[in-house]
Amino acid sequence: MRRAARQRLLLAGGVAALLALAFWQWRHDQARQPSQLLALDPDAVRTVELRLAGAPTEHYARRDGRWWRTDGTPAPADQGRLGELAATAQAPVLAWRPAGDFDPARIGLAPPQAVLRLDGHVLEFGETAVTGPQRYVRVDGAHVALVPLRYAPRAAGGKRLTLN
Repeated sequence: MRRAARQRLLLAGGVAALLALAFWQWRHDQARQPSQLLALDPDAVRTVELRLAGAPTEHYARRDGRWWRTDGTPAPADQGRLGELAATAQAPVLAWRPAGDFDPARIGLAPPQAVLRLDGHVLEFGETAVTGPQRYVRVDGAHVALVPLRYAPRAAGGKRLTLN
């Protein structure tokens, strides 16, 4: 075998080994990170608290399979809206990063634009990412996830959180 052919073969083998190693690392990282915001079943969520920027905190509880507003005198709540808020627990995560990788003010988390508490788990919503229709979400203060924009909480009137 000629020297040039042997070098090309070794180079191709090295590139193949590097690609295999990179693929293995990617699969390993994907397996370690959950693919949804919280490991909660939306049907099992019992309490929801929501604070949107500039508005008082709303408190809700599920009783006998129905959502009730618990601020003051208990009153029935919008079942569809509360179902959406509870379903946020299973929002698909596009990417995870440690919270320390970000300056909270630069991604809209100082202060957060919305805070959603599901059975004690805190989801803080920041700005829309510049890379697409995604929103930064700090999960229990430890990690930041990018989730599709449609999972941003909406106000009682139906308007979604749209602040950048």
